[in-house]
Amino acid sequence: MSNIRSTYLFSLALAIAVLLGCFGCDNNKNLPTDGNNNDSVDSLPEENIFGFPLNDYIIERDTIKRGDNLSKILARHDFDAVEIAKTAEKVRDSFDYKKLRPGKVLTLLKSKTTPSTLDILVYEPDNMGFNVINFKDSTYAYTVNYPVTYTEKTVAGEISGSLSESLQREGLDPGLGTHLSNAFAWSVDFFKFRRGDRFAVTVREKYINDTIYVGIDEILGAYFNYQGKEVYGFSHSKPDSKTTEFFDENGKQMKTMFLKAPLKYFRITSKFTKSRFHPVQKRWKAHNGTDYAAPHGTPIMATAAGKVIEAGYTAGNGNYVKIRHNATYTTQYLHMSKILVKRGQTVQQGQTIGRVGSTGLATGPHVCYRFWKNGVQVDPLKQNLPTSQAMDKNDLPAYLEKIKPIKQHIDEALMDKFPN
Repeated sequence: MSNIRSTYLFSLALAIAVLLGCFGCDNNKNLPTDGNNNDSVDSLPEENIFGFPLNDYIIERDTIKRGDNLSKILARHDFDAVEIAKTAEKVRDSFDYKKLRPGKVLTLLKSKTTPSTLDILVYEPDNMGFNVINFKDSTYAYTVNYPVTYTEKTVAGEISGSLSESLQREGLDPGLGTHLSNAFAWSVDFFKFRRGDRFAVTVREKYINDTIYVGIDEILGAYFNYQGKEVYGFSHSKPDSKTTEFFDENGKQMKTMFLKAPLKYFRITSKFTKSRFHPVQKRWKAHNGTDYAAPHGTPIMATAAGKVIEAGYTAGNGNYVKIRHNATYTTQYLHMSKILVKRGQTVQQGQTIGRVGSTGLATGPHVCYRFWKNGVQVDPLKQNLPTSQAMDKNDLPAYLEKIKPIKQHIDEALMDKFPN
C-alpha cells in the first residue's frame, strides 16, 4: 500500500539525518573532570550530517528546479562537460538521477580548505532515507535507508462531519479517509453518513527510529456501523500476488463487478424514467439514463472492466464512450468534455475514460450514465448486479485465522469507546 502521508519539510528531514547519520558519534560532549586531563575540545567526537563531520564542511543548499537534471545541477557548481559525463557514468547503477523531483532540496558539502569544490551531494527523495554522491578521491554513489519500525494501532470513533475529520479527531492521519473510502466503496456510501454512525480501524503505522511518525503502512481491518448496518473489511493479499484486496469477515470480496456510480463525487439530477420533460428539446420523452451532475472536467470512471466498443460524437450524446463488460452488460457515458480512451481499448474498473462536460443536448456539466442488460436499457440503480466472489476455499482457513485477532481488537475498541 502506498504511504498515506505527505512528505516532511526539509528541516525535519535534516534533523533526522543528523540524528541517524552520526555513525559511531558519541553524544556525550562533557569534558572529563579529572584535573590531570589536558584533552582539548578538538579531541571530542564531532557531530555528523549524513555521516560526514560537520566541522570539515561548508553546507549549502540547492533547490531542484523544473527541467533540472543531474547535468544542469552539476554545471551550476562548476563541473565541466567531461566531469559531468564521468559522474553520470560512475553513479548510474547506484543513483537513479533521472528521478530528481522539482522542489526537493539538495544538500551540498564543500570542503573548508577548498570551498569552491563540491565534495558531497546529498539528495533526499522522501523522508525514508537519502542518496549520496561522493566526489572525493573516486566518485561513487550510495543510498542510506533510515531504520523503520512498525506499530499496530486500533481506534474507534463516531462519524461527525466528514470521515477524514472524524479520523483526525481520534488521532489518526486524515488521509486515511481516502483509502478507507476506496476500500469500502462497494459497501458504504460515504456521502450518506448520518450523525451517530460509528467506525473502527486497525492500522499498521510506520516510524523512523521508533519515534518519528512517517505514515500508515497498511490498513489491516476496519468497521463501519452505517445506517444501522454493520460492515467489516480486512486486507488480504493472495499468496501469488502483491495486490491487496479487502474481504469481509466471511471471506467474501468487498469489490463487486460494478461501481455504484461513474463519478466519485456527484449528485443525481435526473433518474431513469419512461417520461421526462427534456430540458433542451422541450417535450416529454423517455430518459433511459441516470444523470450525475459534477463540475466541468471531473474524471469519469468506467464502472466495470471491459472493452471500449464506441468512442465518438453525436449531436445528441455529445462526446461519449460505450463499454461492453461481458455478454450481459454494457454501459455508456455521455456529454463528455474530453474522451480519454479509444475504440477497441481494454479498460479496468475505476479507470478514467473521460471528463465531465456538456457536449451534445445538455444544459450543464454532467454525465448521463446508460446501462444495458441483455441488450435492453435498464435502470442501474434497481438492478441486482453480480455480487462479490468468495475467496478461494484453499485460502479461506488461513485468512479467517489471520483476521481473528484484528476483529477482536476492533470489537474491543468499540466496546471501550461506546460502553453502552
